[in-house]
Amino acid sequence: MTKRDLVIRISNETGLVQQQVLDVVQKTLDYISQAVAQGRKVELRNFGVFEVKIRKARVGRNPNAPETDVPIPARAVVKFKPGKEMRETVIKLTAEQVEAAAKAQAAEEKERGPEDNH
Repeated sequence: MTKRDLVIRISNETGLVQQQVLDVVQKTLDYISQAVAQGRKVELRNFGVFEVKIRKARVGRNPNAPETDVPIPARAVVKFKPGKEMRETVIKLTAEQVEAAAKAQAAEEKERGPEDNH
């Protein structure tokens, strides 16, 4: 699901103009991004938690030259922990349902064209 898909669905269900819905969705995402970029935790009840974690420095290997060690420095990454309701719903999915959803999404993206897949 893209941001555009989300805007269209919300607009259709609420009767609000798509541009208004887009503005609200974009502002929401901007505020979440801004808070996470400042290292703050964003908790959305029944949805999930976005937080910044520090990934430890480690040594990687170049698959083309396995004898060469590549130092990977420590860095901050965004982690998402789904809320209880989302986690319980996702756990019930079967492999077949996930594969069918992926195929349907790929078909939608192919139908839309590459310029709309943002």
